[in-house]
Amino acid sequence: MKKNIIAGLDIGTTKVCAVVAREEDGQKVVIGAGVVQSNGMNNGLISNINKMSSAIKEAVTKATEQAGVKITSVNIGIAGEHIRSLRHRNYVTISNPEGEVTQEDLDRLKEDVRKLKSSSELQILHIIPEQYFLDDKEVESPLDMVGTKLEAVHHVVLASIPAIANIERAVQKAGLTVNDRILQPLASSIAVLDENEKDLGVALIDIGGGTTDVAVFKKKVIKFSGVVGTAGNAVTNAIMETLSIVGDEAEKIKKEYGYAHSQAIIKPELIMLPGVGARKNRKVDTTVLCQIINPQMKNIFKMINHQLEQSKIKEKLLAGIVLTGGGSMLRGVTELAEEVFGIPAKIGLPLNIESEIDDEIAKPEYATALGLIQIGGSVHGEPKKFIKLGRAKESAFRKGLNKLIEIFNEL
Repeated sequence: MKKNIIAGLDIGTTKVCAVVAREEDGQKVVIGAGVVQSNGMNNGLISNINKMSSAIKEAVTKATEQAGVKITSVNIGIAGEHIRSLRHRNYVTISNPEGEVTQEDLDRLKEDVRKLKSSSELQILHIIPEQYFLDDKEVESPLDMVGTKLEAVHHVVLASIPAIANIERAVQKAGLTVNDRILQPLASSIAVLDENEKDLGVALIDIGGGTTDVAVFKKKVIKFSGVVGTAGNAVTNAIMETLSIVGDEAEKIKKEYGYAHSQAIIKPELIMLPGVGARKNRKVDTTVLCQIINPQMKNIFKMINHQLEQSKIKEKLLAGIVLTGGGSMLRGVTELAEEVFGIPAKIGLPLNIESEIDDEIAKPEYATALGLIQIGGSVHGEPKKFIKLGRAKESAFRKGLNKLIEIFNEL
């Protein structure tokens, strides 16, 4: 029986999560996990490589000691405000003398996408097929079909070259190499969404510490991806400043007593706040805490709602909203999401996870790392290949591409 070890590493602003799995004949079983407080990252960007490297090493050590194995490489999740995405449509003439579509034709379509030139600071992270058209008629899979012209719409995800380089350097300083680089909401979607949701139309919102990522799926393919530069840390900071308590205490109170919507408060209770400096110990009601948290979470959802409306994708979300990530653990978060978006919402828990460790792994905060170990063949992109986007002469195509990027920058 063939066995293989695979590891996923979710490097976030508030936590670093490592998951190790054993693969046997295509089936992956979690055998180790480690979570530590993140240090050295801000909104998806490395601010201190040495601190981040230490956090990565600690998380991986915990996971590998539990698993009883050693690892040398990891799949990493990529997120942050530097992420951009766009849709690109192109076509090729079928080269086969008999008019049969081959893999070579599909590869030529992707090669054309790789020629996109917009900025020396960006590189292509994923090229994901959305739609195919054979002789102007949409087809699900054109391979082996007969025609004369093959057209495709690709979802292209771009990332900052320096941002990726610094993340990889932190991983390398921890004694590891990077195997695959995957957009975080794509990884999370593999862990928490089922095929029916992706087919019907769903928005996955991954609420992290520094950023909130969104990915929309329809007909089982990604149609939109975006990011907003505010998340769980904004909630913690609001609690800290309003109640005049230290950051660690604010985070603890948020997790233990926090509500995103007052409807979820069944019975208000008093929370003891520890004194700081000249301030004595005091008590605060959970309803007051909710009044601090609610506007912060509502602001996050409003920004995402604006993105979805601007992209004209919101009306296609027939399966509603799925919330994941550590920020989704707040009580009342689904009620608030339904209020802002006006459509059903639920918490996305990891699905169909086989594990030899405790059930703690089946939580939203592990979604990205669990998706990263499941990634083989699941993302229709090319994470191992990075294409640096150089400069090009101004052209009509270039102007159109730059306009698309400007639109995404404004979202």
